Parts: sequence; structure tokens; C-alpha cells
Amino acid sequence: MSEDLFEKIIDREIPADIVWENDDLLAFRDVNPQAPVHILIIPKRKIRTLNELEDDDAEVVGRMVLAAKKIAASEGIADDGYRLNFNCNEAGGQSVWHIHLHLLGGRQMGWPPG
Repeated sequence: MSEDLFEKIIDREIPADIVWENDDLLAFRDVNPQAPVHILIIPKRKIRTLNELEDDDAEVVGRMVLAAKKIAASEGIADDGYRLNFNCNEAGGQSVWHIHLHLLGGRQMGWPPG
């Protein structure tokens, strides 16, 4: 049995609107979107928080960003622009303890985020 929500999605124990996948990563639409396009990109290997990243994890994080670039193009938001966001721990807005990269676009992204 999978430990967290994202592991259950990876293991196909619960459904998700998957938009992209390879051997190491999975990308799916957020169930509570904050923009017209809101996709989460996760590593299939669990890393709980950004604070747990090791030097050897640099490649997987880089692949997450490159996947976001590809997905942004396929979603038609690359030329207008998009936002990438990681949250770390509770005060940083993290609610699932498995690192994930938010890809947001399809509208003007302001600051502060929202």
C-alpha cells in the first residue's frame, strides 16, 4: 500500500488526469487549480521535502524543470509565459510530503502569488 497521495497516483491506486510521464517523473493536473493550467510534476522516487534533497538529486530536479518546459509548450502556454513553484514544509505552503513542482499558466501571474 502506498504511503502518500502522490505515491497512490504513481501506483494508479487513485485516478489522476495524467498529462505526461517518463520512467522517473509523472505530471498531472492539480485537483484544486490556481490557474487555468495547473500541473504538478513529481518524481516517482519519494523525496519528502526540498530540505531532504542531496547533491545526487540535482539531476532529478533539473529533469522536473525540463519536463515543465515541455509540458508548457504542449499546453500552449510557453510563449505567453508561466510560473514554476516549489513549496517547502508547512509554512512554505507544502501540503503533500512528496516534492512537487507546480506549473501554472494561462493567465497573468501577479506578485504576490495568487
